[in-house]
Amino acid sequence: MNDPFITALNTQKAALGWFNAISENMGQLYTPGYRESVVTFADFMNGVQMNDVGRKTEQGKAMPGKGPSNLFIEGDGYFVVRKKDGTVRYTRMGDFKFNAEGTLVNEEESKVQGYLLGEDGQVIDTGDSASVGAGNNPTHSQGGPGHIPTTEINLWVDPSNGKFFGKYDEYKVRSDGVVVGVANKGKDTTPLYKIAMVKFVNAGALAQVEDMMFTPTKLSGEPMESDGEIRSGLLEKSNVDLKDQVNYLRMAKLQLDVTAKLISTNKTLLEESLRLIQ
Repeated sequence: MNDPFITALNTQKAALGWFNAISENMGQLYTPGYRESVVTFADFMNGVQMNDVGRKTEQGKAMPGKGPSNLFIEGDGYFVVRKKDGTVRYTRMGDFKFNAEGTLVNEEESKVQGYLLGEDGQVIDTGDSASVGAGNNPTHSQGGPGHIPTTEINLWVDPSNGKFFGKYDEYKVRSDGVVVGVANKGKDTTPLYKIAMVKFVNAGALAQVEDMMFTPTKLSGEPMESDGEIRSGLLEKSNVDLKDQVNYLRMAKLQLDVTAKLISTNKTLLEESLRLIQ
């Protein structure tokens, strides 16, 4: 027969892990781009154990951003950003801005990845993908799907006239992720970059390595081209459902109370047995 103490303690440990995940979700309720932690359990010989924490992949609602460089993904997809050390991360958080050098970055100065476009909108292969990741071409990273390496998105501003790339009055981000330069009072538009956007077969199995930053795992699969759309000037809210979290919190508390009572009862029985033996 299984030891009731071990069974109760293991079940209580799993309930505490669930309680902590719920607390994190509720604490991040208003954090843009946050993905809800999802907890599952499995039975085993000595009670219940908590499986690895996954992430809810459903889309959060849109909220107004700070400007046109803030981006929101409608549908499946993740942005690709490259950190200062060259490592690639995937995120739904589109809190982007153009820095002093005219490069599109997030709040941590990680560079948003994209593809350079020709005048007719075709993707230009800007480097040898075979060398990417080996340190031979530090300006690119294998962030996107396929064999074309990604590059940073730079809209250099001409200091003499304040125009983008020296001739465009402004830029716009289309729903397909293409960044276009606008000139001649909106009459002329030229495709410049396409923002890299990827998806995964099992996005819930992505590993969160930093706040709202993910890397692929064997279960998530490798990045594929996303068919999602981009909305400029918006950010994605947290996808946490407060009503669900309140219900989960009640169930987790009930589980903790039940296991605590089991431990207390077994302790009383053990003490009584020892008393009778003595």
